[in-house]
Amino acid sequence: MVKLSLTGDDFIKRIDGLNNEVWVDGKRITGKISAHPAFSGVLAMKAKLYDYQVEHIEEFTFFSERTNCRVNFSYQQPKTIEDLKKRSIATQKLAKLNAGLLGRSPDYINTGIMSLGVAEEIFKEENHYFHINIRQIYEDAMENDLSFTHTFINPQVNRSENYFEESDKVIAAKVIRETSEGIIISGARLLATQGGITDEILVLPAGGNYFEDPYNYAFSIPSNTPGLKFICRESFVSNESTYDAPLSSNFEEMDSIVVFDNVLVPWERVFLYKNLNISSRMFSETSFNTFLLYQAVSRIIVKTEFLLGIAESIVETISIKEYQHVKDKITEIISALEIMKALQLSAMTYAKADSRKTMVPDDYPLNVAICYYPKIYPRLVEILQLLGGSGLILLPTKKQFDSSIGPYLDDYLQGANSNAIDRVQLFRLAWDLCMSSFGSRQTQFERFFFGDPIRISMGLYDEYPKEKYINMVKNYLS
Repeated sequence: MVKLSLTGDDFIKRIDGLNNEVWVDGKRITGKISAHPAFSGVLAMKAKLYDYQVEHIEEFTFFSERTNCRVNFSYQQPKTIEDLKKRSIATQKLAKLNAGLLGRSPDYINTGIMSLGVAEEIFKEENHYFHINIRQIYEDAMENDLSFTHTFINPQVNRSENYFEESDKVIAAKVIRETSEGIIISGARLLATQGGITDEILVLPAGGNYFEDPYNYAFSIPSNTPGLKFICRESFVSNESTYDAPLSSNFEEMDSIVVFDNVLVPWERVFLYKNLNISSRMFSETSFNTFLLYQAVSRIIVKTEFLLGIAESIVETISIKEYQHVKDKITEIISALEIMKALQLSAMTYAKADSRKTMVPDDYPLNVAICYYPKIYPRLVEILQLLGGSGLILLPTKKQFDSSIGPYLDDYLQGANSNAIDRVQLFRLAWDLCMSSFGSRQTQFERFFFGDPIRISMGLYDEYPKEKYINMVKNYLS
């Protein structure tokens, strides 16, 4: 039996039917959210991903003994290195449909749900059924091929180390009371990418100074749960024309504040509550972060390939290949690409099975990757800007080409190896990635993809086994 039959049209109808409370530019969206200019492009792209999976069902499904049917690949518990390889190949095939620009494609959080679900025993507590809850959340997600957004960041009101929120003013989302039905949450969380356009939202412990019981919880609830509001930033879809805004018109993911206005979270949806011990070790013991990084690095490789393709296309279009500094810049992109590929391969090659027989990628190469890429990505963007030069500034729209002044543009904006309309189309693509509001958000997104890069670096330093290298030096000196 093949369960995965969710087509793109099915997905769109399901998201439209939720009628999630989503606010854009001070107005709540009414009617079909898939028709709203801020979301139509990205939802159409996500629908394309679902259609692609259905069209290539053997590549993107596996037989699940839990559900007794074939389901989406991203929910599979990998038990061999071959499983990890298939997972990365599937992720990259999907990523190539969006040039690696969808940081929150469905397989991202699905992967996290898998890591939590197969490690259900971690959440087992006396007199509670939290382990059963996360197992059920996992199995429901598989059976229905659900999509998720997630949040684990509190509002940046005061980031000093000694700040504690006043108890009479609820800002960060907290449990304000318990009932026989569940916990009542009020307050806000950041930063839900694609908030309001997924089936559910996964809410995880925020950490930091928020270690008291009211802030110590984890759950997943439908995006249309009463009282749940998604307040979006300004849309970065600059133009719905795929010529004028080739990337933002298709891949603008949107980010939102998540407001919990007395939201009832049923007990059966809670899988962690008031247990600091579990919340402090859940990410490492479930390999949640490791599997998310493995998906992210697979996607980032595709994105870097796309950057390289744009850079080399610019070089050929305006014929600047003979310059040494141009070759040097392109080589920087090539080096970044090969470094990311090597780190991903290393993580897969040195994977080890854990106590649950889950084949877990080696997290050291993945942590190196997420330390390295946020630093190099702004440089890759700068290289596109330097190669394009002033050509990235003077970019007429498609309507101008179609107007009476079009012949002037045809003459004056042609490239050495391209006509004007094709050259401008290429440069608009580069501009949308490295100079538009959409492109600036992409740069900031990669800078902080997995959190504060300094904190990540400190974590890698603290956890990396360095003793044997110290002993190498001691042995040499002796």
